[in-house]
Amino acid sequence: MNSQQNYCGWLNKVPEITLVFWFIKMMSTTVGETAADFLNMDLNFGLTNTSIITGILLAVALFFQMRVPRYKPVLYWLTVVFISVFGTLITDNLTDAWQVPLAASSLFFSVVLVVTFVVWYRQEGTLSIHSIDSLSRESFYWLAILATFALGTAVGDWLAEGLGLGYSGAAIFFGAWIVIITIARFTFRANKVFCFWAAYILTRPFGAACGDLLSQPVDNGGLGLGANLTSLIFGVAIVVMVGGLVVNDWRKSERIAGQRD
Repeated sequence: MNSQQNYCGWLNKVPEITLVFWFIKMMSTTVGETAADFLNMDLNFGLTNTSIITGILLAVALFFQMRVPRYKPVLYWLTVVFISVFGTLITDNLTDAWQVPLAASSLFFSVVLVVTFVVWYRQEGTLSIHSIDSLSRESFYWLAILATFALGTAVGDWLAEGLGLGYSGAAIFFGAWIVIITIARFTFRANKVFCFWAAYILTRPFGAACGDLLSQPVDNGGLGLGANLTSLIFGVAIVVMVGGLVVNDWRKSERIAGQRD
């Protein structure tokens, strides 16, 4: 199949990049961090069982996500949440089960992401998220998303724990870089595709640092809310915002149908 042609009449499978998009994405990373800890430690599933369960849920979500012909808010963001949890668990397995240093994990996932982008661009001629309209492009997209979550987890943990920045220090560090990228894009007109992916990578460790800051005990440098309450707060916020996107998507579909009539 020609990768430049729409697959079975697909429209773009990725939402518009708005402030709501970034809020949901950041909070999904926080939920990914706290939910993985909750299943692993609070429910005593263990790292292996948690990884298997999450992997199965992600596979199911991806199966249905890649079958729909256009962007569906609930399905898309459900897939993002599952891929966030699974990406976190990949790094946790490397660190805790296989004793791979966080610096090495960060380097490995950086290489994986770069290779994904290179192959994606060579085959499709674009890395734009406004052109996720074929099976090939969506496959590359989700592979890149998984790599960004695993990379963000490794880099975030490395800076917060390995280099002693602490949760608040890591949140400030990554938040500052997100601000820098935003300024580069909207003030100096830096390449929008590069800025998008750079910000996407950075929101993972930023969200994780915020999640740890809220959930970890005070003695460990957190605010002591716990993984359960933190997951609940951000989970409810995600549901509310995705609900708003569903209503907006429905209204848009109604307008389009009305124009056709």
